[in-house]
Amino acid sequence: MAAVKAARPADVFTRAEWAALTSASRWKSPALIVHAWAVIFAAIAFAIWTAHPLAWIAAIIVIGGRQLGLAILMHDAAHGHLHPVRRINNFLGQWLTGVPVGTDLHAYRTYHLTHHRYTQQAEDPDLILSAPFPVTRASMARKVLRDLTGLTFLKQRGGQMLMALKGISPGAKEQNVFIGKTFLKFLGAQAVLLALSFASGYGVLPYLLWLVSLATTFQLFLRIRNIAEHACTETGSEDPFSHARTTRAGPLARATVAPYWVNYHSEHHLFMGVPCYSLKAAHRMLGEKGRHTDMIIAPGYGAVLREVTAV
Repeated sequence: MAAVKAARPADVFTRAEWAALTSASRWKSPALIVHAWAVIFAAIAFAIWTAHPLAWIAAIIVIGGRQLGLAILMHDAAHGHLHPVRRINNFLGQWLTGVPVGTDLHAYRTYHLTHHRYTQQAEDPDLILSAPFPVTRASMARKVLRDLTGLTFLKQRGGQMLMALKGISPGAKEQNVFIGKTFLKFLGAQAVLLALSFASGYGVLPYLLWLVSLATTFQLFLRIRNIAEHACTETGSEDPFSHARTTRAGPLARATVAPYWVNYHSEHHLFMGVPCYSLKAAHRMLGEKGRHTDMIIAPGYGAVLREVTAV
């Protein structure tokens, strides 16, 4: 099937508007990376300081949301938006955002740009994430349970570990070697975080908060974000306004499933040249031009979950 028809910025925005939306900042995205890590460390410190069960639970929720935030910023790096200097963009996207949460920027970029080229078409590598929906509430409950018990994490990391072991065997396939290297980078990042944990004077405890969050809430928030972006949207349509969903997000959603404006996903698919920090402005401009009626816009993540479990 042919690649999906792209939206033309000139059909929607003036030259000045488009220039403002796509202007690359040298400091905004790095500041977001600092913000993500600062929130993670602050949540860990607060949980340890209070030593209260509710604080531990709150920390795991907050940390999982910022871990998703790191993944979102890595996604922006895949589009070259973290920094106008490509070398700096790739460093930030690989080592400070992607690798700590288990993703290789360079592999993701190839995969993700294919997703954009064939969004909701048969060749879309992400179609497997949205095609099963709608599902029953029981099915969704099982998915949530697997995420919050760490089973999803263990399945993913276990698969990577097996591929890594195959990658060091004689005559290993190139794919196994690459996945093996990615897994080793992930382990290296965990070793650094573990060393920082011990350096804090609290032993393994700070790292355990990071790891439990990565194995539970991060997996759940990632799933909900994936569902909201494309589940139950148009499949096979040539209309670029029908391929993705924008979801309105309040403070709680922005702290968990929708960090760093990722909820403006229709805008992102329509105009890939817009950095995450300008997507809200793009959404506002599209509304001013009467284009919201052409888009799929959900009033909230609860509404999306009700829609995708309406069977």
